Amino acid sequence: MEYNHREIEQRWQQYWRDNKIYRAEEKPGKKKFYVLDMFPYPSGAGLHVGHPLGYIASDIYSRFKRQQGFNVLHPMGYDAYGLPAEQYAIQTGQHPEKTTVANIARYREQLDKIGFSFDWSREIRTCDPEYYKWTQWAFIKMFNSYYDLDADKAMPIENLVARFKESGTEGIHAACSKELKFTADEWNAYTEKEKSDVLMNYRIAYQGETMVNWCEALGTVLANDEVTEGVSVRGGYPVEQKVMNQWCLRVSAYAPRLLDGLDTLQWSDSLKETQRNWIGRSEGAEMRFPVVGKDFDLEIFTTRADTSFGVTFMVLAPESKYVEMLVTPEQKDAVDAYLAEVSHKTERERQIDKKVSGVFTGSYALNPISGKEIPIWVSDYVLAGYGTGAIMAVPAHDSRDYAFARHFNLPVIPLIEGADVSEESFDAKEGKMINSANEKLDLNGLEVKEAIAKTKRYIEEAGIGRVKVNYRLRDAIFSRQRYWGEPFPVYYKDGVAHVMDESVLPLMLPEVDAYLPTSTGEPPLGRAKNWKTPEGYPIELCTMPGFAGSSAYYLRYMDPHNSEALVGKEADEYWRNVDLYVGGAEHATGHLIYSRFWNKFLYDLGVVVEPEPFKKLVNQGMIQGRSNFVYRIKDTNTFVSKGLKDQYDVAPIRVDISMVSNDVLDIERFRAWRPEFADAEFILEDGKYNCGYAVEKMSKSMYNVVNPDDIVERYGADTLRLYEMFLGPVEQSKPWDTNGIDGANRFLKKLWGHYGKLDHSCTAPMTKEELKTMHKLIKKVTSDIENFSFNTSVSAFMVALNELTAQKSVNPAAMEIFTRLIAPFAPHIAEEFWHGLGKEGSVVDAEWPEYDEANLKEDSVKYPVSFNGKTRFMLDVPADATKGEVEAAALAAPDAEKWLGGKTPKRVIVVPGKIVNIVI
Repeated sequence: MEYNHREIEQRWQQYWRDNKIYRAEEKPGKKKFYVLDMFPYPSGAGLHVGHPLGYIASDIYSRFKRQQGFNVLHPMGYDAYGLPAEQYAIQTGQHPEKTTVANIARYREQLDKIGFSFDWSREIRTCDPEYYKWTQWAFIKMFNSYYDLDADKAMPIENLVARFKESGTEGIHAACSKELKFTADEWNAYTEKEKSDVLMNYRIAYQGETMVNWCEALGTVLANDEVTEGVSVRGGYPVEQKVMNQWCLRVSAYAPRLLDGLDTLQWSDSLKETQRNWIGRSEGAEMRFPVVGKDFDLEIFTTRADTSFGVTFMVLAPESKYVEMLVTPEQKDAVDAYLAEVSHKTERERQIDKKVSGVFTGSYALNPISGKEIPIWVSDYVLAGYGTGAIMAVPAHDSRDYAFARHFNLPVIPLIEGADVSEESFDAKEGKMINSANEKLDLNGLEVKEAIAKTKRYIEEAGIGRVKVNYRLRDAIFSRQRYWGEPFPVYYKDGVAHVMDESVLPLMLPEVDAYLPTSTGEPPLGRAKNWKTPEGYPIELCTMPGFAGSSAYYLRYMDPHNSEALVGKEADEYWRNVDLYVGGAEHATGHLIYSRFWNKFLYDLGVVVEPEPFKKLVNQGMIQGRSNFVYRIKDTNTFVSKGLKDQYDVAPIRVDISMVSNDVLDIERFRAWRPEFADAEFILEDGKYNCGYAVEKMSKSMYNVVNPDDIVERYGADTLRLYEMFLGPVEQSKPWDTNGIDGANRFLKKLWGHYGKLDHSCTAPMTKEELKTMHKLIKKVTSDIENFSFNTSVSAFMVALNELTAQKSVNPAAMEIFTRLIAPFAPHIAEEFWHGLGKEGSVVDAEWPEYDEANLKEDSVKYPVSFNGKTRFMLDVPADATKGEVEAAALAAPDAEKWLGGKTPKRVIVVPGKIVNIVI
């Protein structure tokens, strides 16, 4: 009987649905395993074959753990808020919910065809009010909390208010936007607005002035990953850096815990290092540089206080509040022009941009250690969010300072004994410090670490600064001037922000007549009628960003239908956290930082039992597309085959890969593709048109997208699953080649044929050869799955099938083991085999087999026998033969006489299990 993948896959997918095979329930006493995929944003384009890569990997692992006896939770949902849906709504007038729901239906249809073991009864959508109710709830909790540095956790804001009433800021150690000092009497005399402003300085969810990526055309703030080269990724509109009053989350308060928590996680070293760099812990000193002719100081943070004598200029970030205070009338036009020039670059772009640029403010500062006057400049290589937004520049010992000094002809003073100021030695960091210019701080002959420590002590003793630990991690901007997002449960009374009572949640999006900002520049919610509380107070017009809904979705999966809590105590104590998280490396900073922060905040509140959300994390690589090209002879409508193109002046044109097979163009389909190609002529090779190709990112714009539906229809879901795993290691990027999928399909057909030859009446035990083949396979596949080496598992299946075929195996016992092992990879055909073998229940619950080393031992070993280093024949000896027995067998072998030629060997070298070398 022929392998009919359509019939088989439809039958068992229906069986799984009807029997609720993948529904997970809490089972106290049974060990759990929680596998999670980074849930998708459902676009109108649907899935291409690159998208399921991580899902297939996690599905294999989920099924494997279930067969090992674990109670597996493997849910799926949709990250349903986002700018694309809103932009489509603006263009078409359709409500974004309508297109989002349609896109979700399309994704679900595609995912179901691939046979994933998702528990769809736990599906969540971030745009569902019953879901985002808990995002709003968490925001209210953050608004009503502050971070107590002594307790090292979030605490109720009421505790802080009580301390202010009693003793003002005395003894307060709390994370804040700026240091405040006031007495209890002053606090008690403040107005409600003044008290609100003070508390905003401490709240974990707070309003504050911050630098944002503002896109005027889209009317909203954009995240860094939504901006490239000064324009929005969506639409290519200009983006500028702008200071705005925004809702923010005090993620920075958790920086030390986010850093320390990495040591407890089973993440790759590279991913941990990326997070460490993003958090950016630095030990150093904060110093004050008096401004000449002004009554204020510039504060800077440095990790190398010992290099203070080498400061030859200072640099401010373009966004620094000090720029306006320091620019002289003579320099104002130049400074304004420079600020306008750099306003379109994001901080991320500024960090990687090597171009040197800047402008002099006209003002000078005093080096508090050397007493020298130094000029103050502005440059975009300094970021407002790190340290104080101002730096002391030591060009002899910092690469960017050095480049800036050389570009603007500023002094470079070496501070290390024997160093020159050449480009090759500017970053010298070791050696003896030299400084004879200041008797109070003599660093002569000190090692660098000693010099740093001595300088820090001097700074504090002299009252010109303080020792400080600094973090690069910024607070998260939490406002978006969009419609399609979670509404803030915030209203304003006399200009003071208040959060709503939890009992009114969810606060649902109102209807609006358009999804654009209002004519006065308000966000789209400004168009809503009666967007007010019952008491008539106006409600916040901004919505939350995309990461709001994705920061704690893993918790909601544990208890998705609980109307009383984000996650109930019993569910949280059972599932605890995610054992395996699979997703793209592009989320290495943003999403993972925010999720970890969110989890730690909820941990402080006692809502969750684990301080970290994701124990193990695997980043899947990218499946790249294979693009095809035709070559048009310039100024003609004639196309020349690839092998002949060098003979003509040609221009390459991308073609849709659906009209190409094995790089050969379907000419008639090409002519029908576009009107201008209807009368195209072709210069062929051997009667066919050969296309060029390139491996690139899979994208509709490159016409190289492969629809998984087409693969499933033609070859089957099991073939797609096996082939995507066979392409290479999950973590690596690799090219898709539809031509290569035939190999995976032939294997399944061969396996189907082997199953058809089984003798179902056979009850005999497996032969020694069969046992060896199967236990070798068990050992290999078990190890591979644990190590995410799925590509070598597929190879192992192919080898094992070849061995069974060679052994003429018809024993159902061997096939049963094979079925258990291949079930996570190709669940449909495995389910067919399982029931065909007369087994009860689903193969999903078939116990995972264990291998026995006794079945892997060889009875004999083949030795290559060499004479003077050249192999002459092969020798079979018992596996337990001693070296002496192997030597004797080699010399006694019939072939040995020919090569010995009557001579007595000088010596015989035996490497056990490897080789025999006879020296004559």
